[in-house]
Amino acid sequence: MSKSIEQFMKTHSGYATMSEFKEAGIHTRNVREAVDKEVIIKIKPGLYKLRDFQRDGYEGFVDVHTANNSAIICLVSALAYHEFTTFNPSRIDVAVPNNTGKFELNYPPINVYFFRENMYKAGVDLVDRGYGSFKVYNKPKTVCDMFRYRNKLGEDLALEGLQNYLNRSDSNLNELSKYMKLCRVKTVMEPYVKAMAAVL
Repeated sequence: MSKSIEQFMKTHSGYATMSEFKEAGIHTRNVREAVDKEVIIKIKPGLYKLRDFQRDGYEGFVDVHTANNSAIICLVSALAYHEFTTFNPSRIDVAVPNNTGKFELNYPPINVYFFRENMYKAGVDLVDRGYGSFKVYNKPKTVCDMFRYRNKLGEDLALEGLQNYLNRSDSNLNELSKYMKLCRVKTVMEPYVKAMAAVL
């Protein structure tokens, strides 16, 4: 039966819900067996992914978006995605709106941050990976968010992100300034931006 589960999920980009299994005539018992045998992975109650499916290094981000399409990759995970840090976080940082109820996943491990609406909606990019998609904050918004959470996540990571952003040929000080104001970190960031920009 695990073979038919695999075949079914391969035609669904490697993901399936319990209701989709039932519609395909696949019994709940067979789904549980496939989980026990680690043929499929339970992301959250009612949502599963096929373990052996051709994906890439961003499949965890796609898993999160498949489980909750309001979740946006943020902070250290977004910093790593934009290659602004060499630090590789073991958990995925995701932002959801302030009024979101409890958001937990069986897999992958996540840190959930509740953003106020104006900060949640700003600077979002949608990334399509072929087998699925995910949302992530753009480069300048990510850097500013890191300064917002510098006391929790470390000022060194925020500074590393800012330096790497400013070193890019496509960095935009006007865009950065816009997000600095939105995220209410202009007073904190401005001295660093001036000092770093002066030596570029």
